[in-house]
Amino acid sequence: MTIGIKGAPNVHSLKQCVPVTFNYDVHFTQGLFELDNPLFAQVLTCEENSPKKVLAVIDAGLLQHQPRLLEKLAAYAEFYRDALIFVQQPAIVPGGEAAKNNPQLVTQLHQTIDCAGLCRHSYILAIGGGAVLDMAGYAAAIAHRGIRLIRVPTTVLAQNDSGVGVKNGINAFGKKNFLGTFAPPYAVLNDLDFLATLDDRDWRSGIAEAVKVALIKDADFFNFITKHAAKIAKRDMQAMQELIYRCAQLHLGHIATSGDPFEKGSSRPLDFGHWAAHKLEQLTNYNLRHGEAVAIGIALDSTYSYLIGLLTKSDWQQILDTLKALGFSLYVPELATHLHQLEHPNCLFRGLREFQEHLGGELTLMLLEKIGKGVEVHHVDLLVYENAIALLKQHHDNGE
Repeated sequence: MTIGIKGAPNVHSLKQCVPVTFNYDVHFTQGLFELDNPLFAQVLTCEENSPKKVLAVIDAGLLQHQPRLLEKLAAYAEFYRDALIFVQQPAIVPGGEAAKNNPQLVTQLHQTIDCAGLCRHSYILAIGGGAVLDMAGYAAAIAHRGIRLIRVPTTVLAQNDSGVGVKNGINAFGKKNFLGTFAPPYAVLNDLDFLATLDDRDWRSGIAEAVKVALIKDADFFNFITKHAAKIAKRDMQAMQELIYRCAQLHLGHIATSGDPFEKGSSRPLDFGHWAAHKLEQLTNYNLRHGEAVAIGIALDSTYSYLIGLLTKSDWQQILDTLKALGFSLYVPELATHLHQLEHPNCLFRGLREFQEHLGGELTLMLLEKIGKGVEVHHVDLLVYENAIALLKQHHDNGE
């Protein structure tokens, strides 16, 4: 049916609403590719019982700690040959931000997908840290307009945050995630055994995202992190498992119920602390891990919230104390470079503009009203942010 628009007699429109539902499960297991664990095979055959074409994309850094992984994958495919076929040797790609900074990796994956004859009923099995999952997910989402993606996150950060969400992307033009898609995975398989071989920095890095979501959504969860900070920092696996599960649960709940899973508006609650974090990653040439930068961003925005009277001093102190007890440093020199030169590419405050540009619309930052409750603002005072940076530096210099 055509609908005439009032006041515009020569315009007719067809109105259509297409509701779309996405379903994907996040599984928690151990020994994912052991022969007595059928989870992966079951996920592949849950819709139809026939062998599926699979291309594995593996984080090269993971193989240094899991040297038998390729052997295990081959044995698993042979044992469950009624469920899957690896169409090519696994694609081994660099880990960390190198995966997202090299566009040739996406091109190479597309060439492999083409040569292997993968289609929309085939699967990309991405195994690695968040950056590798982001890059592989982006490649999967734009090949044939979408090949099914199964994520196997192998870091804390990926298991509790990036690996369970609906975003994929790579960096471009010096900006974080400039190219990307919203494309939910087919499934997420979290194998807790991968965490045992993480180095201390990667173990710690993902904890920042748990602190973030606890601060804006769940005071009880933040108190759990505070209470168990020493255990978590000393690599207590049970405490970490609880942290990962609750963090993933909160992220999934937000995606499903926020009303804006694909960020069509200007609000990004789950990016609390991230405007500065993304810029700091770039300013340090990605020597800062994402989670390390997020911890500094959380400290900065919490300090700003305290200085403008939103957050009490005791809450602010608890946040900083908890982050430090977890092992995070809350200051780097790049915070304070060129602050009075707003057009300088190395000015931290350019991160505010880039944060706004990424979504469009008005600037929308999440600050803290109290632990467990965030509040959005649309204007900030750069002089107060300078004071917040100075306060973090003072704490750092005094060893507080």
